[in-house]
Amino acid sequence: MPLALLALAIGAFGIGTTEFVIMGLLPEVASDFGVSIPTAGLLVTGYAVGVVVGAPLMTVLGTRISRKRMLMLLMVLFTAGNLLSALAPGFGVMLAGRIVASLAHGAFFGIGSVVA
Repeated sequence: MPLALLALAIGAFGIGTTEFVIMGLLPEVASDFGVSIPTAGLLVTGYAVGVVVGAPLMTVLGTRISRKRMLMLLMVLFTAGNLLSALAPGFGVMLAGRIVASLAHGAFFGIGSVVA
């Protein structure tokens, strides 16, 4: 397997895990941040909204950049959002981090599929 294809697979695994893992952690997240479980569920909704907005936005912004470079920039954005979520002192910051991370989701899969 070419190294580039392995890198794409690892990136896709990371994005997929980030998207779904929060669902199983909602009770713990709600407890840690002192919010209700339905409010913590906004972390799922916020991520989904970020994907919907981010996919076309990032694709348009990346039209003049090489695909490889755009994939790298999307992973930097994704990592920054996850780092923000991991270090979040409060619920609002965690939600913002989830949204930032989600902006890269759709464009990464779209561009990554073409590259693969």
